[in-house]
Amino acid sequence: MNKALSLIYALALAAGFATTAQAQDAKAGEKKAAMCIGCHGIPGYQASFPEIHKVPMISGQSGKYIVAALAAYKKGERKHPTMKGIAASLTDQDMADLGAFYETHGGATGNAAAAPAAPATVAELLKKGNCASCHGENLNKPIDPSYPKLAGQHADYLFVALKAYQTENNAQVGRGNAIMAGMAKPFSHAELKAMASYIASLPSDLKTVPESRFR
Repeated sequence: MNKALSLIYALALAAGFATTAQAQDAKAGEKKAAMCIGCHGIPGYQASFPEIHKVPMISGQSGKYIVAALAAYKKGERKHPTMKGIAASLTDQDMADLGAFYETHGGATGNAAAAPAAPATVAELLKKGNCASCHGENLNKPIDPSYPKLAGQHADYLFVALKAYQTENNAQVGRGNAIMAGMAKPFSHAELKAMASYIASLPSDLKTVPESRFR
């Protein structure tokens, strides 16, 4: 390899490393999180669309899941007017930075604590839904980082999210994920609520970091 080609190769590698570092810029994400903390930075904060429920805890989720969720809102695969409007304003770099920032809030709570045993009826429902095959041990170790951690998430949010996968032909509500739709549709609302209640009781890495922490 001659000197010119060697230089080009070295510059290409450097550019690749720079892109990777930029994609994981948690500090940049912290500055961009101002649009998020008004809901996700307030413990117990409740949304009213499409029904009253606590907004999900996103601190502690993997960065790749945050990016996947925001991209789904931007594309309209997840139908939620407020989140679609926010996601539409974000570039791919913004999403990556926000994901990196919220991932830094993760802990090891869910890995250290023992999970309570599921009631027999709920255990059968979780087995029927095959939830652990994607969301991992105790629903806190997804097999792919673009999948969410479910353990410890607010039960009312989980219930609303699961129902969204059952919803069809609604311009304002619903989630277009074929795998999750196939999982959620066989269950009654009562069964979804029972599963959500148990999942919320599991030890979790998820948390709400109060707004004051961002300033």
